[in-house]
Order: sequence, then C-alpha cells, then structure tokens
Amino acid sequence: MSETPQPPSSASTNEGKQQQNALSLSDFQSVIHKMFYEKDQSRGIEGTFMWFMEEVGELSSALRDNTDRENLEEEFADVLAWLATMANVAGVDLEQAVSRKYVQGCPRCHQIVCTCDLAWKP
Repeated sequence: MSETPQPPSSASTNEGKQQQNALSLSDFQSVIHKMFYEKDQSRGIEGTFMWFMEEVGELSSALRDNTDRENLEEEFADVLAWLATMANVAGVDLEQAVSRKYVQGCPRCHQIVCTCDLAWKP
C-alpha cells in the first residue's frame, strides 16, 4: 500500500532559507500583482487564461515525464503564478476564496478528511 505524498514540513527543509522565503497565498498574489499586473491587465482575462492553459500543459508533460524534479517544481510554480495572475485580473482574492470554500472541510461531505466516493468531484 503506497502512502499519500505529503508536502515537506519546515522541519524537513532548510529551515532558515525556507522561512525567509515563505509566502502566504495572499503575499504571493501580491508579489505577482506587483510584478505583472500592468501587463496582465492589458492582456485581459482571455489572453491570461490562454497562458495559464499553456502552463497547465507544460505541467502535464512534466508529470508524465517524472524524471526532472526541478522542472516539475518550476511547472507547479508557473501554474500557481498564472492562477494568481488570473485572479488579479478578475479581482479575486485567492486566499479569501480558498478559505471560504475549503477551510471548514470538503465542500461536499463537510469532513476535514474527505469521505466522498472517488467518483465524485468534491
């Protein structure tokens, strides 16, 4: 039986460097806003969505390849950055949206550890 992969804890990473560079979801969205908002706004939501989908495709390829860990991490970061970009253009606070939908448990079964049938999309 395989174990579910867990995100690295701060105890298992280079704590000093990791904690200095750690960002909340709101902080990350603000960084992306500061870096790219002017360009993102002029591109619009449709153009931004197309870039997001391209990055999702690159992540798909990296997951399928599964040999280059650094590339996989970069593709996850790119997808998150483009999601934050779309949220900025659409005026959505990701941290608020995620908290509202998921902090109290699964949106469907309302459990902290989802008990939904695998066929259901929570």
